[in-house]
Amino acid sequence: MTVNNVTPQVRDIEGVSVKKVLPRGFIALAFLASLLVAASPASARSILDDPPTDHIVIDLVAMAGSGCAPGTAAVAVSPDNKAFTAIYSEYLAQAGPGIPVTENRKNCQLNVLVHVPQGFTFAIAKVDYRGYGFLQRGAVAQQRANYYFQGMTQGTYVNHPITAPLDDNWIATDDVPIAAQVFHPCGEMRNLNINTELRVAKGTSTDVSYLTMDSTDGSIETVYHFAWKRCPN
Repeated sequence: MTVNNVTPQVRDIEGVSVKKVLPRGFIALAFLASLLVAASPASARSILDDPPTDHIVIDLVAMAGSGCAPGTAAVAVSPDNKAFTAIYSEYLAQAGPGIPVTENRKNCQLNVLVHVPQGFTFAIAKVDYRGYGFLQRGAVAQQRANYYFQGMTQGTYVNHPITAPLDDNWIATDDVPIAAQVFHPCGEMRNLNINTELRVAKGTSTDVSYLTMDSTDGSIETVYHFAWKRCPN
């Protein structure tokens, strides 16, 4: 931690500028006091080991993008309140001979509202993205994502390259460090925006490749893991 230099206090006595030198012990106490002030109840509260037990509801308010036409995505909270899932049914990007360039990139924005029990707040601590890939040798593919609360700074996209060749399920994980976790403002109603993107390029391959983040039977889903805190009284 970088501590700024302490500027001596200055006061005028009969027009003469006099420096008031503070004792070292006083400076140390002042610095500790500033730390205590900075550690407000909101920031000092630690992340809970167990989520709230009350029922949590999540609403899918809106969806938009080339990868999620209306009615092709759904969200649900896990029974233990530790996460929620997003499931897509028509989310596929592809590239290769005869494939229009518009199919190389697909995206989806979900706008969700999480109804949390009174006195609690949450952040996204970890995300597991899953899908299926059929990538020819020489193809290039990646999955991208970010998420943020309405009215707050949009998070930076995190890129996950998917290595070719591939003919199997794939998984990509975002682990958010505790210091970087952004919690929903207590007492406010702010939706969570979730942006995801799939990209596939032919590269040096000579046949069709594709990448999906969809599931027709619900077995492939994206999981957003909660971190919970209590709100200040």
